[in-house]
Amino acid sequence: MGHKIFVSYKFADDQVENLAGQQNSTVRDYVDELENYFDSSSHIYKGESSGEDLSELAEETIWSKLRDRIFDSTMTIVFISPGMKEPGKAEKDQWIPWEVSFSLRTTTRKNQNGDTYTSNPNAMLAVVLPDVNGSYDYFLEKKNCCAEGCLMHHTNNTFSIIKQNMFNLKSADTHVCDSGSTIWRGEFSYIRSVKWSDFIASTKAHIDAAYTRQKNIGDYDIHVNLT
Repeated sequence: MGHKIFVSYKFADDQVENLAGQQNSTVRDYVDELENYFDSSSHIYKGESSGEDLSELAEETIWSKLRDRIFDSTMTIVFISPGMKEPGKAEKDQWIPWEVSFSLRTTTRKNQNGDTYTSNPNAMLAVVLPDVNGSYDYFLEKKNCCAEGCLMHHTNNTFSIIKQNMFNLKSADTHVCDSGSTIWRGEFSYIRSVKWSDFIASTKAHIDAAYTRQKNIGDYDIHVNLT
């Protein structure tokens, strides 16, 4: 069965690797790739389409449209990219944090007949895009924390609400290495991070895993408010 999936991303961020056959790729080009996958699957894309321009609308009108789409979705995929944060601009004044916050809330509305219906917190997944050099190290970096190695998450390079919903499993499986470093094992983040290359290689598996986390959302310390 297909799912309705919203994608949160920084439209014009061009600090990403060029896709095959392209020059000057932006994050929007990666969204197009994902949208093409949805078109060939049973999933329904609920985000902003390539030919759609909301930029000339009033902010409240844009937010109303985005809220409607998130409310009608069951999953939100956040694209992590090097330029996703606008420097010098408060997080509450940027779209991605609001989209993530709304995605994590339980929201109740009434339809035209006055009937009440509820949208529960979405399943969540963070897809990390490669930088202009094809590297993921700005966010996911392999380290030698233990003998078996580890993957460091540079969560300070994203928004606080995303960071707060990573490494938030209440009863995490942690291990202290001989070096003194602590590593987390298994599923430990409600908003789990996955490299773009791994995501496109096994998209269904990562989407299914996000819905499994959603079923077990009570196991996670969920943060919904912006700071």
